[in-house]
Formats: sequence, C-alpha cells, structure tokens
Amino acid sequence: QVQVVESGGGLVQAGGSLKLTCTAARSFGSATNMGWFRQAPGKEREFVSRISRIDGSTNYADSVKGRFTISAHNAKNTVYLQMNNLEPEDTAVYYCAAVFRPGLATDPSGYDYWGQGTQVTVSS
Repeated sequence: QVQVVESGGGLVQAGGSLKLTCTAARSFGSATNMGWFRQAPGKEREFVSRISRIDGSTNYADSVKGRFTISAHNAKNTVYLQMNNLEPEDTAVYYCAAVFRPGLATDPSGYDYWGQGTQVTVSS
C-alpha cells in the first residue's frame, strides 16, 4: 500500500505564489507517473500536471502552462508543484496521485493512490 500526503496549500492574493509538496509513505521508485489534480466546488476533478518517474517528462493543463512547474526529488520520494502568478480561478482542493502501471496520465482514472488534498484559495 502507498500513502500519499500533500501539504503547502493556503490563502494567497492574486499574483502570488505557493509551493505544494507531495510525499509518499514508502519509496515509489517504481511508479510510472505522479500527478497533480484539482477540484473546485461543484466541478469535476481536473488534471493540472504530471511527471513521469521513468524519464522525467512532464505535462501541464493549458490553464496552468507557464505559471506552474512540477518537479521531483527521487531520493526524498517527493514531488513538488510550484504555482506562480496565481489567479482566483486556481482556487480548489489540490490532490496528488501516484500510479504504478501504464495508463492515461492526464486523467484521474489513470491513478491508483491519492492524497487527502490540500486547499488553495486565491483572493482577488
């Protein structure tokens, strides 16, 4: 079993920055992908970004390209999401997820292990 825990959310003004951290209870060195998703009230969970643990390749949702950066620290079993120039539309609960099998890395169905989520609120 893999336990995934996020941290780093909070309240920030528009234009500000936050850095989210995702850690695993045990090594996920064999994971295929680690991803970030978000869910706003009344909306479906949507893809934000993912990083391949195999080759380090990354993907981003169009809405966050150029503002968010995903990175990984393999030795610490940690994945980060640096969020800059935040907008009120970025307000949501952000979830980290991990998967150890091939799958659609930009869809929630492609992940097996999820964290409890961390709230990000951006005020205008």
